[in-house]
Amino acid sequence: MNRSRVIWEDGFEGLPTCDWMLEAVPGVGNVGKLVVDSLVDTHGGILVARILHPDLPPHSTLGVDGLLAPPSLEIHLVTLPDDSQVLTAGSNFQPLTPAGQFEVASTIIQLCRHAEIGRLLILAGLSAEPGNEGIHYVCASPDDVAEMTKLSLEVSAKHPSAGIIGLTGLIASLAPTYYQPSVCVIAETVGTSVDVVAADRLSKSISESFSLKLGLEIDNTESTAERLREFFDLEEIAELDFGTGGKESDSQAFYA
Repeated sequence: MNRSRVIWEDGFEGLPTCDWMLEAVPGVGNVGKLVVDSLVDTHGGILVARILHPDLPPHSTLGVDGLLAPPSLEIHLVTLPDDSQVLTAGSNFQPLTPAGQFEVASTIIQLCRHAEIGRLLILAGLSAEPGNEGIHYVCASPDDVAEMTKLSLEVSAKHPSAGIIGLTGLIASLAPTYYQPSVCVIAETVGTSVDVVAADRLSKSISESFSLKLGLEIDNTESTAERLREFFDLEEIAELDFGTGGKESDSQAFYA
């Protein structure tokens, strides 16, 4: 039984049909999360739904309205500068267990499939040496590879060589099992906690590759980055036990 719980907001009873959903959670350099959060912040995204799960860290957050909110993955509807619309899915946390990650990943994909979302775009970062600025397109099905090839995009068969851990990897690899079109776009990053430059490069690559006018510049990405830095520097966040046994290397692997 999937223990995920979907809470619909603002009168929604399901996801609106869109050509794209962009998904990202905390990871290497937080590059994907920066793009997703900046889209919501810059263009005033409308909260469509929250996905709750018992394996998310037990940390409620105080919103700008002064009200407490439970840990969740939020789905927003964002209107881009050209009046087209995309959905975003993001969170400050991931479930702390493999089972929880599997269940949340399955829920997101099934919601997309039911709403006939054109393609799920999973965003992530890949730790690399300074000076490396590659963007890698990774697919989980031959059909997805064929669609990327039609767009003259080279699908990577080498990176990330160690695979993708966590919610991001599960969403990307499980999507074909639900017949949901998807592609994972990975930006190389030096791995700083919030890499604005890599996020800007990822945003521009998405805009050019998929003709998505995201309307993001490094200035508005930086403002979102500062908010993220403040959140992750909070003493109560730093003290949370993410099930890593206090080992930094395990924590980095969890969020890869």
